[in-house]
Amino acid sequence: MGRVAAIQMTSGHQIASNLEVAGALLRNAKDAGAEIACLPENFAFIGMRDQDKLGVAEADGTGPVQSFLQERARGLGMWILAGTINLHGPSGGRVANASLLYDQDGRRVARYDKIHLFDVSIPGRNEQYRESDHVAPGRRIVVADTPVGRLGLSVCYDMRFPELYRELVLRGAEWLVMPAAFTVPTGHAHWETLLRARAIENLSYVVAPAQSGVHSNGRETYGDTLIVDYWGQVQARLEKGSGVITADLDLAKQADTRARFPALQNRRLGENQSVAEPA
Repeated sequence: MGRVAAIQMTSGHQIASNLEVAGALLRNAKDAGAEIACLPENFAFIGMRDQDKLGVAEADGTGPVQSFLQERARGLGMWILAGTINLHGPSGGRVANASLLYDQDGRRVARYDKIHLFDVSIPGRNEQYRESDHVAPGRRIVVADTPVGRLGLSVCYDMRFPELYRELVLRGAEWLVMPAAFTVPTGHAHWETLLRARAIENLSYVVAPAQSGVHSNGRETYGDTLIVDYWGQVQARLEKGSGVITADLDLAKQADTRARFPALQNRRLGENQSVAEPA
């Protein structure tokens, strides 16, 4: 049994202000008994223009945002999942949207770069996004051991690609994190449904810290930070505004459910399996 916190924010274009808010919310998470706190996507910076992320990107392993995360993890004695921050990419033209995991001593133990980039036009609205213009896609699937179980990392738009989560579970993930900055129309239509589906089909806890509200650039994000259990039941929720929610992950009960309801073992397709055509 371990306690996880999910943090909701309304980040803007001033990094110092965002870090001040994040620091206070991380303290609240620690005071609530969390062993690991999860921040939302882009928690430290949402620019006035999408290309502004190029100017604030940090080198891997150094920079004010990474120093903040190291110091807070060490000072609070708590693991921190840093939703995402902008790190220099493999070339000067694009950055990585990177999710970083720190242990209670401030050591970085994992990095996941968002694989699926948000290049879409919202149906029925004059609203378009081209994340790949300024972000390079990640290529590595990442699972990491934490005090509350083996964690599978992902970010926002990833949640629409169930094959990623099946691979994370095959690699031993016991809970899944999905920090996000979801649009309002897609949030209304799909947010909770997708999160509960990923939890149910993988018999895994899902923790989804979100951005919420109107940001300094005028964009509005959906919010509704959720923690969902392995049976698809919502354990904690924060619909709007900044704040912290917590839930206890009972991995022993989850393991018992996976044994009694062995959907993960009953698969017939995938992982070197196939169903032959009838003769």
